[in-house]
Amino acid sequence: MNELAITRTPAADAAPLSIGQILAYGLAKAPEQEIVYADRARHTYAMLAERVSRLASALSKLGVKPGSTVAMMDWDSHRYLECFFAVPMMGAVLHTVNVRISPEQVLYTINHAQDDVILVNVEFLPLLEAIHAKIRPGVQLVLISDGTSAPQTKLEFAAEYESMLQRAEPEFAFPRFPDDSRATTFYTTGTTGLPKGVYYSHRQLVLHTMAVSQVLATTAHATFRAEDVYMPVTPMFHVHAWGLPYVATLLGVKQVYPGRYVPDALLGLIAREGVTFSHCVPSILQMMLSAPASQNVSLGKWKVIIGGSAMPVALARAAVERGIDVIAGYGMSETCPILTLAHLRPHMLGYDGERRLSYLCRAGRPIPFVQLRIVDADMNDMANDGASQGEVVVRAPWLTQGYLGEPDRSEELWRDGWLHTGDVATIDSEGYLRIVDRIKDVVKTGGEWSPRSTSRT
Repeated sequence: MNELAITRTPAADAAPLSIGQILAYGLAKAPEQEIVYADRARHTYAMLAERVSRLASALSKLGVKPGSTVAMMDWDSHRYLECFFAVPMMGAVLHTVNVRISPEQVLYTINHAQDDVILVNVEFLPLLEAIHAKIRPGVQLVLISDGTSAPQTKLEFAAEYESMLQRAEPEFAFPRFPDDSRATTFYTTGTTGLPKGVYYSHRQLVLHTMAVSQVLATTAHATFRAEDVYMPVTPMFHVHAWGLPYVATLLGVKQVYPGRYVPDALLGLIAREGVTFSHCVPSILQMMLSAPASQNVSLGKWKVIIGGSAMPVALARAAVERGIDVIAGYGMSETCPILTLAHLRPHMLGYDGERRLSYLCRAGRPIPFVQLRIVDADMNDMANDGASQGEVVVRAPWLTQGYLGEPDRSEELWRDGWLHTGDVATIDSEGYLRIVDRIKDVVKTGGEWSPRSTSRT
């Protein structure tokens, strides 16, 4: 019994947090705002809400119910956004399948997550055909296709995505459930061992969305506000595209989903649709800046968060020279993912070029509700002097509570009540985190971490 719990009037509504509330707010704010899929489809938020209901209706007819798991294998698309909402809002779990790992690893994740339905883009049929015989019995398949011709395959499908939605009821009675219900699952891979399943609740995803929205709306640069146009250049299977599609929907902004990442196509969408806010890994930004087509596209209004690995100063310099408002960020699959962002503090806005770049390329400062420390091997805090190194350990309301079905690895992740990132870093007097290495690349001497080699900056 919780003696500190508030007294609740029997008639009072506890109002659990739900992903559906994100959609409801964005819909009320901007019902006619656009959602664009490459050069193939153009919807409004009102249409998104209807398609979410139709998708839920159709999936329920396939037997999906609270506790079921629905897997998604698609490029970044309006369909993926629909799944981000429809599946969790049903009380089911969305498994975003990493289509870039090996077929054997994909098979493992499908069986380990106990998928009941798989929505699969026709382009990934060869992958699915190669492993289908070993997928657990009873899994139903739904085909996703941007073309009109039927694919040549021996796989049997319960439905085709668009036809299924057209036949479905346009309204669905979404159930109410506790906000600690699991909403999403996906798998993170390392250099060894099987993929590890991380998972997030409705409450965690809503709180992450609110915190990221707040910090991006209140900074002096690299902002994300209602007047922006959003396009992810991070796969939607990877940590919900860093959670930014939820932020975009809450803000009611125009959203652009590019499909497969092709430099000329991405640059064309920036030009045609007026994209002003994105996020990606350094290699993608480098690829876009190096593409000949980039010389004909104005990038002066583009704001970009860089994550996944350290942003080289040379890349940041090249981006800034093109007028891009670029900053680094830090997080991992286990952290939903955003922990820090490298926005400049007000007194830094006047820093000269190289000094400014050095801060933009750091991992940044914690966003709201993130407690972050650097510690030695005995969990003692290291000095925030920009030189002392320690492992990054964190607490926040949205960190995965463990690895799915792996209690031992979960306890190791959360030893001493802090999530251990495995990253070695420094924190300077301004509060900026700088990642310098991984635990596996250092040796423990006298309770401290000493690098064998420094691979990150």
